[in-house]
Amino acid sequence: MKSVAVIGGGITGLTAAFRLSQKHIPVTVYEASDRVGGVIQSLHRDGYLAEFGPNTLLETSPKIGEMIRLLGLEKRRLYSDEAARNRYLVRGKKPIAMPDSFSGFLRTPLFSAHAKWCLFCEPFIPPWDNRHEESVAEFVVRRLGQEFLSYAIDPLVGGIYAGDPYRLSVLQAFPKLYALEQRYGSLIKGQIFGAAERKRRAEVSKQDAKKISFDEGLQVMPDTFRDRLGDQVILGAQVINLNRETNDWTVTWSVNGRSQSQSHAAVLFAGPAYKLAEINLTNAGPIDLSLFGQIHYPPVASIVLGFRRSDVAHPLDGFGILIPKIEGFHILGTLFSSSLFPGRAPDGHVALTSYIGGTRCPHLALKPSEALVELTVKDLRTLLGITGSPTFQHCILYPRAIPQYEVGYGRFKSQMDRIEVQAPGLFLAGHYRHGVSLSDSLVSGYDVADRIEQYLERAPSIAPNPNGSARTQSVDVPLPQP
Repeated sequence: MKSVAVIGGGITGLTAAFRLSQKHIPVTVYEASDRVGGVIQSLHRDGYLAEFGPNTLLETSPKIGEMIRLLGLEKRRLYSDEAARNRYLVRGKKPIAMPDSFSGFLRTPLFSAHAKWCLFCEPFIPPWDNRHEESVAEFVVRRLGQEFLSYAIDPLVGGIYAGDPYRLSVLQAFPKLYALEQRYGSLIKGQIFGAAERKRRAEVSKQDAKKISFDEGLQVMPDTFRDRLGDQVILGAQVINLNRETNDWTVTWSVNGRSQSQSHAAVLFAGPAYKLAEINLTNAGPIDLSLFGQIHYPPVASIVLGFRRSDVAHPLDGFGILIPKIEGFHILGTLFSSSLFPGRAPDGHVALTSYIGGTRCPHLALKPSEALVELTVKDLRTLLGITGSPTFQHCILYPRAIPQYEVGYGRFKSQMDRIEVQAPGLFLAGHYRHGVSLSDSLVSGYDVADRIEQYLERAPSIAPNPNGSARTQSVDVPLPQP
């Protein structure tokens, strides 16, 4: 049987490739860089373990636990410390723990009496009539009021998307929130009456999901995928052309100035959307992919700092802090990394991971590392009562970090649907389509593998290759100039 081409060695592509291989379907993973894992990368230095990108994997679906079991990683899996349950929001320049009960909500200084009254009135507000696509900001102000937008939803959007609630679409960026209102007429009613349905689907909300990492950091997972897939992964392979003839796909990629081509039974694109826009696609005529280059990916910088525990006044008894734009800080938020998992900092020290940039302040993310550290330390001195200097620092910039599901994003998803119909055997999956969290990406890879299997079962011309594998042909082809 010809292999399935998987373009992109991030968590979506690796999950799909591994799941296909478990179904005895051969795969070939094309990864443009010299490593797998995408934004997942764990650095070990000076007794610290720093995560470059995401710090946790949320166990929102049983599919995640199944994948960990199949990879043999159950004994290396870590759940976050139960003591680190608090989530902090900043108001009045101070971090305040979010309430975790109704009585706590009544007492919290995070929200005024008026804001609390708006929440009690929410079940009586009629659902949206969809006369236009609402932004997250419009949705929240209509149902909960401006204060909830400024001090709850704005920092949440900054933490998830590094985005702007006035630009993000509630339908696209928070589809489950939108669906609660449409189905139940109220967010509060939806939380109450929708609980049984969520339980039947064995789904857990992101807010309640267990947070996972591994003994040596999140990089353990993509590294294990790579080990299990072996020589089915090709590194340094920049795919430049996809061509469909009959029911087969020819993938052309470049390595060190030379191009190579290989025939496949199907193709999965699991890279970032702006990379899809750079590929030439032919299917009985060219298909224009340039639209996907318009998807907004703002820059985000990750700054990991270590401090002596005695130099930090805050108890760090939680997940971290999220910061509303209205509070005027440079950072979007900070994770208490060493409170979440063991081994993230040497004894007597703590590790903090902060983020700068996004749609809120894209220019700040582009500053030199020294300036990023200075801005972060300045904010943390105010927020966490830090008095000493960092004992560890590491910065990394993602020039195009997170796809923004902005108002009008539906046109991109509709085009993805049309392309999959126009070009049978081509599949599109990943954070640009199915959600931006690490857990969303893993589940996306899991599900698309099932779709690919179903396609192969229906395709009449898919037959075993006499040699038992796909043939690879190396040819000298002039490459397009940048």
